[in-house]
Amino acid sequence: MDIMLGLWHSTGLANFSAGQAIMIAVGILLIYLAIVKEFEPLLLLPIGFGAVLSNIPIAGISEEGGILYYLYAGIKTGIFPLLVFMGVGAMTDFGPMLANPKTLFLGAAAQFGIFSTLLGALALNVVPGLDFSLKDAAAIAIIGGADGPTAIYVGSKLAPDLLGAIAVAAYSYMALVPLIQPPIMRLLTTENERNIEMQQLRAVGSREKILFPLMLLMLCAFLLPSAAPLIGMFCLGNLMTTCGAVERLSKTSQNELINIVTIFLGLSVGSKLSADAFLSEATLGILVLGMIAFCIGTAAGVLMAKLMNLFIKTPINPLIGAAGVSAVPMAARVANKVGLESNPHNFLLMHAMGPNVAGVIGSAVAAGILISLVGG
Repeated sequence: MDIMLGLWHSTGLANFSAGQAIMIAVGILLIYLAIVKEFEPLLLLPIGFGAVLSNIPIAGISEEGGILYYLYAGIKTGIFPLLVFMGVGAMTDFGPMLANPKTLFLGAAAQFGIFSTLLGALALNVVPGLDFSLKDAAAIAIIGGADGPTAIYVGSKLAPDLLGAIAVAAYSYMALVPLIQPPIMRLLTTENERNIEMQQLRAVGSREKILFPLMLLMLCAFLLPSAAPLIGMFCLGNLMTTCGAVERLSKTSQNELINIVTIFLGLSVGSKLSADAFLSEATLGILVLGMIAFCIGTAAGVLMAKLMNLFIKTPINPLIGAAGVSAVPMAARVANKVGLESNPHNFLLMHAMGPNVAGVIGSAVAAGILISLVGG
């Protein structure tokens, strides 16, 4: 009888808690969205699977000694986000932004969601059970940039105790861009505005593309050194691609390296979806604030494009302003898709890549500003 009782207590059935069951269901939902709905599967599949693994009772997969515990060190130290930024840089083409520099303003406007949400996080302290410090609020606010690596990097510097919830919120909203952005874009634009056809972009020479990442890095070094880790890795990846001299390194950054890091990063983020760490008032507050930040960032980009149209001769389709959040290239694809719904001959993808790339730079700059202001 004692042996049978001991065997029973060693099973998962005897040790499951309601919270673990809930979080396993959440993990399976993320896997479903990745496979069936194809919502950013490269992110949601490992995150969802990590959530399932971390909530298996007794296994200790996300506890000290477990594989997810040690993988999480890559997030905690900030190594994974920086390696991802290098890979993203290698896959990024600055051409659309350089061909139409006005789109820099759209990427900058989309960062408004970050700074407005910082105030919102502090205001939420009136809610019982919530007590966000200024550092916590800054780390939560960066979710509005829709840039998972940047959110993780800032969270590891300013609010390591909230890093799990911040990472989950940032990557979840990145994956849900096709659901969140279109209603906001349609609400803030008229049919005529969505029908605006933009002129073909000029060709950008290789010399411009090579010089730009070097100039960007120098500006960062002189004006905002705290953003140098993110901007520096981004520029390194881009320069390896544009210079044409290190094709093997460029291909490795775009493929093998970023794929490996994405698997490890996704599993690590999922490990923080354990019931004891995730089911709390603070996590719920972070998820709500992250959604607000993302919506404000989307709206700010669209409204900035409408404002610019009052002063420029050649109008900009306001839909591309929504691509100012740095979910590359998904936000640009969404802008193109909404534009095609109004005008089947209106292809906005390359135009939207301008503010999309500017948004990546903008979120890294915003991260540097926040770290400089409150990191001390």
